[in-house]
Amino acid sequence: MFHSTKKNILNCFTCNEVVSREKQQKRFTKVDFFIILFGLVVYTFDIGTDLWTAKNFLCEGQYLKGILILSTGLFSSIIIQFFSYTWFKEDETENLDWAFYLLHSLYGGLFTRYYFTLKYGYQAAFISNSSTNSNLCFSAMTDISMLQLFKAFLESTPQLIFQIYIVMASEDSAFGQYVSIAMSFCSISCATVNYQIVLRKSLPDKNEFGGIFCKLIYLFYKLMTLTSWILTIVLFSMLSIIGSIVLLIFLWFGNLSWVIKQNTDFCKFKSAEYVYRMIVTIILICTFFNIKGENTAIVQSVYYIFRIIVTVILLCLCGYWKSLLDEKIYLSALIIAVVIFLTLGIISLIIYYTLFHPSIYCTQDEVDGLGVEREEPCRFSKFLIQ
Repeated sequence: MFHSTKKNILNCFTCNEVVSREKQQKRFTKVDFFIILFGLVVYTFDIGTDLWTAKNFLCEGQYLKGILILSTGLFSSIIIQFFSYTWFKEDETENLDWAFYLLHSLYGGLFTRYYFTLKYGYQAAFISNSSTNSNLCFSAMTDISMLQLFKAFLESTPQLIFQIYIVMASEDSAFGQYVSIAMSFCSISCATVNYQIVLRKSLPDKNEFGGIFCKLIYLFYKLMTLTSWILTIVLFSMLSIIGSIVLLIFLWFGNLSWVIKQNTDFCKFKSAEYVYRMIVTIILICTFFNIKGENTAIVQSVYYIFRIIVTVILLCLCGYWKSLLDEKIYLSALIIAVVIFLTLGIISLIIYYTLFHPSIYCTQDEVDGLGVEREEPCRFSKFLIQ
């Protein structure tokens, strides 16, 4: 069924820049292949734990909780299928085979991408590691890592907030809930760090993502700032669910206004660009990243200063009305944990951008500097997560 589309898939993965850059070519290695394979395992297991948790809630008669878990997963999956199919159309020179439309309609878009990436990745890493094969694989990996990033912040993060809220608010917590929380953290961690690794490999004029310590510092920065924010939202939700919803809606509209003002051009199709902007706005509620490939030092500083101010205000509200919170919640300990996580996250951020960010090695960094002009830039040259 896929034999007739093999040529189209190869064209799709080139991302319009395979022919050039021979002098800066990065090789697709066996480690890269196993990174893809590990990502597939985490993605599959994460879906399984979500379905297991939702099934447990539904069987126990807790229909609202089960529906909320399924709803976040369904929404994330729809977005993933939409962008996966749209990017196939953007990169294709011929009409897509009907099988691609069918597979995406059945929510198999990401699995389809994994299949072809592993297939051509195996050829590049174990059989013939040509420059063309390496470029094909890196472009394919970048598409997958972006889709995983969408899943991490559209599904894993909301479910993480919901699950932690349930654990804090209820006396009895099932083992499956803790498994789901652990998998959500794992999914977010893998998606965040893997995207940086893969994107820098896919851009020939971008330095690769340092060593183990560099990756750990970056992961620590992201996880600490995100964890502090999640715990803050959970605490405020326990004080007032309506207040939390209003806050998140306010942040969403504020972020959307800023994103629209940036006039992003990540997608070729206008309809896809509008959806992209709305999804980016949701992700910006959770963490910061560069949406347009420009210097973000000032914007990022403002973002985290605002995050610190909002966090302090919410914690003060929780402390002031602590009598409204259940006595079994160790409010003081949680507030201290939030402060520690946020402090460690900001310190890690400063260390990363002072010592490890590629802008300190490249005089013309495509994202944090003036950049190197391309005749036909890859869409991912316009986006580098920070």
